[in-house]
Amino acid sequence: MNIKYPRLLEINSRIWIKRFGEKATLADVPDSQIDFWKSNGFDLIWLMGIWTNNKKVISEYCFEPELIKSYTEALKDWRKEDVIGSPYSIDKYEINSMLGTTADLINFKKRLNNAGISLILDFISNHFSAKSSLIWTNKEIFLTADEYIFKNDPYTFYPSPANDNEFLAHGRDPLFPPWKDTAQINFYEPEARKFLTNILLDLTELCDGVRCDMAMLPLNNIFYNTWIGVLKKYGYERPEKEFWEEAIAQVKSKRNDFLFIAETYRDLEWQLQKLGFDFTYDKKLTDRLAGGNVQSVRDHLLAEEVYQNKSVRFIENHDEERAVVKLGRERSLAAAVIVSTIPGIAFYFDGQCDGKKIKLPVQLGREPEEKQDEKVKEFYRKLFSITNEEIFKNGKWKILDTIPVAPSDLTNENLLAWEWRSDDDLRIVTVNYDNVTSRCRLKFDLPVTEDEIVLKDLINNNIYKRSLKEISEKGLFVELKSFHSHIFQIIQQ
Repeated sequence: MNIKYPRLLEINSRIWIKRFGEKATLADVPDSQIDFWKSNGFDLIWLMGIWTNNKKVISEYCFEPELIKSYTEALKDWRKEDVIGSPYSIDKYEINSMLGTTADLINFKKRLNNAGISLILDFISNHFSAKSSLIWTNKEIFLTADEYIFKNDPYTFYPSPANDNEFLAHGRDPLFPPWKDTAQINFYEPEARKFLTNILLDLTELCDGVRCDMAMLPLNNIFYNTWIGVLKKYGYERPEKEFWEEAIAQVKSKRNDFLFIAETYRDLEWQLQKLGFDFTYDKKLTDRLAGGNVQSVRDHLLAEEVYQNKSVRFIENHDEERAVVKLGRERSLAAAVIVSTIPGIAFYFDGQCDGKKIKLPVQLGREPEEKQDEKVKEFYRKLFSITNEEIFKNGKWKILDTIPVAPSDLTNENLLAWEWRSDDDLRIVTVNYDNVTSRCRLKFDLPVTEDEIVLKDLINNNIYKRSLKEISEKGLFVELKSFHSHIFQIIQQ
């Protein structure tokens, strides 16, 4: 991919595919859908939940009280047959039959590629389904335990479905309870690492990159701290290298343009970038935008350029509350301008650009009817049109100081501003991320010599004429209402 800062759309594929017919597959997705993605500037389409999951775990693990509550909140009339299991409790890396065949997937990828769009699929490294067929065929890749460990912690460990005398661990994050519909991979076992690496090598034929679920969990230190009791008891030795370092290197040697995107948290983004990940989730920015502290957002955007360039910026995904609910409509649109006009991947979730409000549990296979928000739709349409230009995809980004207009006016602290440059082309972005009208001045170098310049506000359809001298000496005066934005283009006279 020759785009430095691509745009990514996540799609809940098992839900989305039904919009083309109850029995539709990837073969039934019309060209008009791909044309729509292309016209909106999406460079990456992530089909979340495409792999086959194990139906045997649904009745046992998918009707716990908390899940039932979430189903009812999202889909008032849900029925038992609507619960189709988590897409993160996969049986193995075969396309779910409700989405079609492997041939359908390969053809769909070809159609995307012909439109200049890359296909991203899930890679769930930490675990498989608690009743995955691999437990029968490749039990050496799973983390096993004995009866003593199981009896002391029956919530984390469970009897193997393949052998009553063996016990397995549920997949887990050390800071949270285990995912009981999953079985944990043993990353201190060389055969497990080899098995997963071979899956990744195979995936290079089916897609153009992978979004790696909870990518920090296989790290040697985290895995050890999570499973120290089992690892010590069975005498496992710490691997010399990190799993990702070895796996990514092997995959890149086969296909250098294959993208690795890490879902990661707890300040481990930089470590994973150094291990070879092309991009890592920037959840910290998401949380700071939700918190509303403008200074904390500005501080975050002062990080090193290489880190910024490899960050995935988002305000919504399948794990997060819908942005218009969490942030409110106006603030969510201001946040959308921010994540759409800073370096890294600009990441959106299906329904976000329609103003959808309902967060759907991933276990459900049916979505509720929701009225689309036409104001939100129009805003995103315009924003995508503006940011689909080359300058935002491959230009040079620089944060700008927001200068007070007067010593007594500190509303400049509510404003965020930056520029994009590509040769003599220039864009200036300013966002008021507070609920009061705010003012500042902005200083930046201009690629013009005329005494008067023309600023075209692309997002508000306004034209301004300003003195070159004033901008050079005092700075461009900006005043914005609460949660409003400017995206200026300098027009050559």
